[in-house]
Amino acid sequence: MGLNIIYEDEQLLVVKKDAGIPVQAGKMRIMDLQGLVKNELYRRNPKGGEPYLGIIHRLDQPVEGVMVFAKTPFAAGSLSDQVTDGRMKKHYLALVCGKPSEETGTLVDYLLKDGRTNTSSVAKKGEKDAKRSELRYRVLESRETAEGESLTLVEVELLTGRHHQIRVQMANAGLPLYGDTKSNPKFQDTTAYVQTALCAYKLSFVHPKTQKVMEFCITPDNSVLKQG
Repeated sequence: MGLNIIYEDEQLLVVKKDAGIPVQAGKMRIMDLQGLVKNELYRRNPKGGEPYLGIIHRLDQPVEGVMVFAKTPFAAGSLSDQVTDGRMKKHYLALVCGKPSEETGTLVDYLLKDGRTNTSSVAKKGEKDAKRSELRYRVLESRETAEGESLTLVEVELLTGRHHQIRVQMANAGLPLYGDTKSNPKFQDTTAYVQTALCAYKLSFVHPKTQKVMEFCITPDNSVLKQG
């Protein structure tokens, strides 16, 4: 379990998160991405004590992708504001089972999180604690399996950041993610490991100090997400 730092300066640090590692583990003795980054910062400057590290956004444990962490409270405030007002842009690659009827589209649902089961589901507008969730998708490539089933590679832009948003909204639209054991019935009873076909491949934001727009892209390790 390594740490892949893409970019770093005095205010922030951008990393590539591997699939399978939690951003912040809820259990003791489980190494998470936050711990890996803090250990690296401490290793460089042990005399400085425990380093500051602000978590700005999260990715589900099975999902790989690019993430930004704040190294100062000032950067944390600025980046968190950008999550809230939409200036931080998050784009994903997803392989879904099925084929959308349109090449581009917008999905708007109301999602309800169940903390006991760590799942989210689509609820009715106005239902208590249900949050409005919106994303845009664009078809990149369609494929056919040997069994004649359709698979579609889509780019997804998150317009809100909800728990399990992409997997729940796409499944509700009849386009469940390939390999998703929570929302895709085809994989719910599988005993073999299958990586969820989702990658946060592009992230952009305004630098807290320089005010320059910064954009970072990665290539997914998951082979089913690679075009061609």
